[in-house]
Amino acid sequence: MAAEGSVGLVTANLEHFADPLALRNGRVLPSFELVVETYGELNAARSNAVLICHALSGNHHAAGRYSVDDQKPGWWDLMIGPGKPFDTRRFFVVSLNNIGGCDGSTGPASINPDSGVPWGPDFPQIHVSDWVQSQAMLADRLGIDIWAAVIGGSLGGMQALQWAAQYPERVRNCVVLAAAPKLTAQNIAFNEIARHAILTDPDWHSGHYSRQNAVPTRGLALARMVGHLTYMSADGMSDKFGREIRENDTDMGSEDEVVFQVESYLRYQGSQFSTRFDANTYVLMTRALDYFDIAGDFGGDLTRAMSEITARTLVISFSSDWRFAPARSKEIVNALISANREVTYAEIVTDGGHDAFLLDHPDYSGLLSAWMRQVTV
Repeated sequence: MAAEGSVGLVTANLEHFADPLALRNGRVLPSFELVVETYGELNAARSNAVLICHALSGNHHAAGRYSVDDQKPGWWDLMIGPGKPFDTRRFFVVSLNNIGGCDGSTGPASINPDSGVPWGPDFPQIHVSDWVQSQAMLADRLGIDIWAAVIGGSLGGMQALQWAAQYPERVRNCVVLAAAPKLTAQNIAFNEIARHAILTDPDWHSGHYSRQNAVPTRGLALARMVGHLTYMSADGMSDKFGREIRENDTDMGSEDEVVFQVESYLRYQGSQFSTRFDANTYVLMTRALDYFDIAGDFGGDLTRAMSEITARTLVISFSSDWRFAPARSKEIVNALISANREVTYAEIVTDGGHDAFLLDHPDYSGLLSAWMRQVTV
């Protein structure tokens, strides 16, 4: 029996698409597969479907557990379930692992039908608009003509924004969390540092590491450490770690010894990530993030891009997020206002940094709940 507020035990499904997917860069995937989870029930009118778009390291497992012994629920279990902001008593919630991912959907680790070996670094570069196109094909498969809402944070928020502009007739409501209309040079630089850590790992083998039975774990761990550091805030890190020495460390020891709690935490995060995430996928996803520019097809005019949107839109930023600062969200909001579009904006005061969109905060969850209650189904 599911615990109160939980979607309970869930199952991931594999959807195969035999039709080709023409990509933004001119290449074509002859076929592809998406791993999908759904929560709640699709109503008779098929009007209550909500799409959850994941961020860089996310996947399809957004809520619930796979077994009674599963120690960790889906990555957004705080927000999805009965009585939660994305209330599964009202909504049919759809979550998927994007193309190019490493959790079951077609990606670099999949077999290239032309060569019979894994794609590796030869997998075509994906853009956010390609993800949205594949998600539209999934919606067609599920019989969903119009999403009641499309929702995402960070890179997921960029997908939500792209959905609303690319398929305005198919999105009634749009929720954009901790996102930006495009990356700054500083953000691109952070992504390049992370990629460089991977590309210079001796086990990288030009991306064909699987052929060598190798994994560039050191580079991937360092990439994660750099990325994770930018997702936190200075105040949040000080509150959590300060300058605390790791337990049982009574002196400084050798130069290579982990001494401070924050060092131990970052190394743990890097180590865990390097054993579950594919390096080629990390490179591909960060480049998709770099290439995103919602106004790119409109001569750089963000207001023109936002004029394509007909959805009621909610934009939320977080005060301590310096990766995608509130000013970046305000660019989206101001462009929507200039385009005479309906938009609601809020800045949540928190020391959670960029990752705050994944965390429990009463003002944040309360706002999402109130806004989603106004979504008609």
